[in-house]
Amino acid sequence: MTSEPDWLLISVSTAGAPDSLRVQVWRKLRSLGALYLQQSVCLLPAKPPVVRDVRRLADRVRHQGGTARVLSMAFTDPAEEQSVIAELDAARDAEYAEVLDRLPELRKELADERARGNATYAEVEESEADLERFRSWLAKIAARDYFGAPGGQAARDAVEQAAAELAVFEDAALRAEVKHP
Repeated sequence: MTSEPDWLLISVSTAGAPDSLRVQVWRKLRSLGALYLQQSVCLLPAKPPVVRDVRRLADRVRHQGGTARVLSMAFTDPAEEQSVIAELDAARDAEYAEVLDRLPELRKELADERARGNATYAEVEESEADLERFRSWLAKIAARDYFGAPGGQAARDAVEQAAAELAVFEDAALRAEVKHP
């Protein structure tokens, strides 16, 4: 039996509760990176922030007429635990891959605007907002990446590369503005 990490087995039913609760539960568990074992039953590592969030969610479910069980558990088979960790890592890697799939759009936009001679402050602001959305998205994925999925570093590196390209673009915009005030 392994002692680290401990796990939470979560079972939630929103039957008899307001319809909106089902969506709230799904969103919260999804944001935490829950691994569903079957409908309404999922698994999460028992990290302190996760335990706190799951307890709050269970209380909300109960107060709104649903039922929730949160059980602490440990695996008796280390191979089974590693299999679950691999599934969680694969889910995070899929999310990191989506970041990597979408980043080229931002980088292409910067290159296209520069090629058109359209390096302006307005374009810098727009691209900064896009970059901030990528950073926020990446931070949300990283918050539920409990075991350091392999794809995380590539996604972080790609976002930082986009930030470097934006800095070059911003410099070009500043030079263009100084030439044509």
